[in-house]
Amino acid sequence: MRKRSKDSSTLTSKGQITLPKSVRERLGLRVGDRVRFRETGEGTVVVEPETADLMDLFGALVPPRRRHLTIDDMNTAIRRAGARKGTSA
Repeated sequence: MRKRSKDSSTLTSKGQITLPKSVRERLGLRVGDRVRFRETGEGTVVVEPETADLMDLFGALVPPRRRHLTIDDMNTAIRRAGARKGTSA
C-alpha cells in the first residue's frame, strides 16, 4: 500500500482533482490560473503554471483605427447635426 503524502489529491468521478494548497502556493497559482500537464520521457507527468508568452499577446489590444478630425471637420459635423434638428448654427 502506498503511503499518502500531504500533497496528494483524489480524482473525482468527473475526472477533476484539487491541487493541495501547498502545491498551489509553490507554483504561485491563484483562482482562474491555468496549469499545464507535461509528460516527461520517463512516464512522469509534471504540473506547471501555464503562462502566456508575451509574443502570444502581441496585437491583442489594438486600438480601433480612427480618422483624425480637424476643427473644421468638427464644426461641419456640428452644423450638419444642427441642420437635421432644424436649428442653424
